[in-house]
Amino acid sequence: MLMYMSNIRQETSSTPLHSVSVAGVVVREDGRVLTIKRADNGTWEPPGGVLELAEAPEDGVRREVYEETGVKVQVDRLTGVYKNTSRGIVALVFRCRVEGGHEQLTNEASAVEWLTPDEVTGRMAEVYAVRVTDALLDGAPRVRTHDGRRLA
Repeated sequence: MLMYMSNIRQETSSTPLHSVSVAGVVVREDGRVLTIKRADNGTWEPPGGVLELAEAPEDGVRREVYEETGVKVQVDRLTGVYKNTSRGIVALVFRCRVEGGHEQLTNEASAVEWLTPDEVTGRMAEVYAVRVTDALLDGAPRVRTHDGRRLA
């Protein structure tokens, strides 16, 4: 038994740990996308955050979008999986549509705006803008890797 426990500890200590986050690319009928300016660092991003341990990904997207923007959403589909290799974060991004609520500022968002796809690419860092542009495409989810700043 002691040898077994030792092997488990050894495997666990060498197993890389990852965090899973979710984000919602909420698209209005006019093609504009819901975005936030993060209160902590001032960057523009689609709303999202860390997936809770016992939470389904779709539930996490609905929760995060609502907490950060006041907008209730219907989750349509997974549009991309993005791994930040420098921080060990795997982000699941879903395309969503508005179901209710209204835009409001929160502790996490110093601004909430509906941007055009061109405005998204102008305001967001490449690793966040690609999540939005991928979500606007049809087809299978994209899988991408980045270092936190640039796509690999």
